[in-house]
Amino acid sequence: MTGCAIFLAFLGYCSKVAPKSFSGGATHVTNISARKDRPLDPRSNWAALSQAERDAAYDNNAAVKDSAALIAERNEASKALRASRKSYLDVAYGDRERTMIDIYPAADSAAPCLVFLHGGYWQRNSRDVFAMLVEGVAAHGWSVAIPGYSLAPEASLTEIVAEISQALDWLAEHGASYGISGPIVLSGWSAGAHLVAMALDHPRVTAGLAISGVYDLAPIRDTGLNDALKLADQEVETLSPLRLPVVHKRLDIVYGADELPALIFDSIHLHETRVAANAPGKLFPIEGADHFSILNELRRPDGALVDIARKLVNQ
Repeated sequence: MTGCAIFLAFLGYCSKVAPKSFSGGATHVTNISARKDRPLDPRSNWAALSQAERDAAYDNNAAVKDSAALIAERNEASKALRASRKSYLDVAYGDRERTMIDIYPAADSAAPCLVFLHGGYWQRNSRDVFAMLVEGVAAHGWSVAIPGYSLAPEASLTEIVAEISQALDWLAEHGASYGISGPIVLSGWSAGAHLVAMALDHPRVTAGLAISGVYDLAPIRDTGLNDALKLADQEVETLSPLRLPVVHKRLDIVYGADELPALIFDSIHLHETRVAANAPGKLFPIEGADHFSILNELRRPDGALVDIARKLVNQ
C-alpha cells in the first residue's frame, strides 16, 4: 500500500467514526473493535515503505500546512501569559538544566491541578511555550503546573521518563507550599501523551488525559527521529505503553480526526487494550482537529478537552 493510499483509507475511516466536537464537550467512541470498516494500520505494511514514507508517517509539522504559523502564535501567546499571570516560574524539581516546573496556582489550593507535559518527540520544545494552555482550565478555578524535562540526545528516553516521575514526586512533597493540594489530572500532548501513559500509576495522579500520543516506539526507531533518541531494544519493550501491563486508573485518550494515521491508530489501539483489561477511560476523536489545532480545545475555557478534564474529577 502506498503512502497516498494509506492516507486516503485513513480519511475514509475518520469520516465514519469521528464524532463532532462542540463547545463545552465531546462524544466518546465505543465498541471500536466490533467495526467491520476499519482499515489496516499503515504500519502493518511497514517493511514495504521507503525511508521517506516512514519519516512522513510521523512528521506532524509537514502534515499540517500552517504548522509554522500555529507554532509561532502559540509561542507568542505563551510568552504573554507567562508575563501576566500569577505564577511560580522556573522552580527546580531536579538537578538538570530543564528539570524545572512552572506553577500557576488557583485561588483555592484544594482545586484540581492540570499537570501538562509538552510534546516534541522527546527532542524539541520546552515548558514555557505551552503556557497559553493555562487559561482553559484556570477559567474554571483550576491550578496548572507545567514541568520541563531533558531532551534527546542529551538524555535517553529512560532518563526522560524517570524525570516525569521525579517531577510528580516533587509535587507530592512540595506542591502544597505552592498552592497545589487538590487532585492532579496528568495531561500531555504528542510525546507528552506517551509520558502521561508511562506515569499514570504515580500515586499523586488521580487520572490521565493523553492527547495525540505515540504509544508504540518500535516504528519510531525506523525513522529519522531515532537519530537523537537512539532507542535500545529494551527501551522499546519497557517504554512502549502498548507493550506494558495496563494501569487500572482512569485514562481518557484523545486524538484529532485530521491527525496522521499512525497517531490515530496508536490511540485506538491503546484504548482497545485498556478496554480489554477492564481499565477505566474513554476515547475521544475530535472532528476537524489536526495535531496542532487540537490544543485549542484545551486552551479555550469552553473547549472540548477542558470539559473532558473537568469530568475526570467529576467537576
